[in-house]
Amino acid sequence: MLITHATVVTWGSPNQILDDYALYIENGSIKEIGPSTELIKRITDSPVFDAESQFVLPGNICAHTHFYGAFARGMAIPAPSPRDFPEILKKLWWPLDKSLTYDDIRYSALVSLVDAVRHGTTLLIDHHASPNAIDGSLDVVEEAVEQAGVRAVLCYEVSDRDGPEKAKSGIQENQRFIRKHASVARDSLLAATFGLHASLTLSDRTLDECKAAYPQGGFHIHAAEGDADQVDSLAKSGMRVVNRLQTHGILGPRTILAHCVRVDEGEITLLAQTKTRVTHQPRSNMNNGVGTAPIEAMLKAGIPVGLGNDGFTNAMWEEWKAAYLLHKAWHHDPRQMSATEVIQMAVYNNASLAEIFFPGTLLGQIAPGASADLIFVDFHPFTPLSTDNLSWQIIFGFHESMITSTMVGGRFLMKKRQLLTLNEEEISARARDLAVKVWKRYEDSFSRS
Repeated sequence: MLITHATVVTWGSPNQILDDYALYIENGSIKEIGPSTELIKRITDSPVFDAESQFVLPGNICAHTHFYGAFARGMAIPAPSPRDFPEILKKLWWPLDKSLTYDDIRYSALVSLVDAVRHGTTLLIDHHASPNAIDGSLDVVEEAVEQAGVRAVLCYEVSDRDGPEKAKSGIQENQRFIRKHASVARDSLLAATFGLHASLTLSDRTLDECKAAYPQGGFHIHAAEGDADQVDSLAKSGMRVVNRLQTHGILGPRTILAHCVRVDEGEITLLAQTKTRVTHQPRSNMNNGVGTAPIEAMLKAGIPVGLGNDGFTNAMWEEWKAAYLLHKAWHHDPRQMSATEVIQMAVYNNASLAEIFFPGTLLGQIAPGASADLIFVDFHPFTPLSTDNLSWQIIFGFHESMITSTMVGGRFLMKKRQLLTLNEEEISARARDLAVKVWKRYEDSFSRS
């Protein structure tokens, strides 16, 4: 395929904005980039898609999400509102994940993926939980991902909160799925990692069993999301969360720690020393009232902090904007969290994280040899736009409604705002029917407690 007349944002190093350029795509990758006039003359035997001067960028990446939480939208908690983060877990998320069947898992994933394709998110790192439907649950999510055509990294969250047998089942589900995806081809859509819930729901024994089950390492775990995680860790081990995870061999360059809101200077130093990845989810942190992570300190320490959404909408530019604004409000300082730092997290750090799971695949940039994971944006700036101010143009100007087409591996998943791989109307109708039953099971769990 030849994509012509595009305003290309490369997200290379350095970044470039190339006016009226063309991309030649072959076998799912970008083979050549050049001025439209030049490539149109030379490449005459391929289908042509006219970008009509739209901005063409690499697709957005979400470094931490939860497909399984989709049916929480609009759901009422039949009890007084949670006072703090532990109550949010106990009154909302833990009864909800126990209410999921395999059909619910499938459609929670599908509605999340409709949202991702529509809003230009082409790769997502998911963290799944369904304590009453564990075995094979990741295969169900995988089928939804393959139907949608996006890329995803999947895992199951191991936890002791439902007893030792379900913790064991969670370990086995991770092991099975990791074996299934032990070899990730260059054109793969799926990869696997090993999921853990959080320090506060994991015993020393279970942490050791998880490490023994996956000795090469590489885990995806919530860490220090709220004060309760630190209080629990100190009570269990006399150590703070990051230090406790280190003693059990959990940290490392393939491990993702989501949130890290309540880490201290010593923990930041340890994360940097072990080259552990951290992801920031500002909308979730605001919603849960847990505080604001010391992201600027982590970035200065050399930690490659990425940006996720924790199950909020897959319109990732909304997360970019939240990150940009939150830190200014939290610190009472407009100098905090520049747009450049947001781009570092959301573009460059997210891409380098994704490439860990898809080795040999160049992601998050437009360059010869990169995977053709692209989005087309109908943005018309009314002030001069350059590489120097692009970050601020995105923060203050870009909106997910401007995305007209989404492509992964050279395949259109949405073209001119028409979804090609997912039937949104049918998926939404089935999801509404299933959600009624999920909500009923959720409510019944309160009446029994």
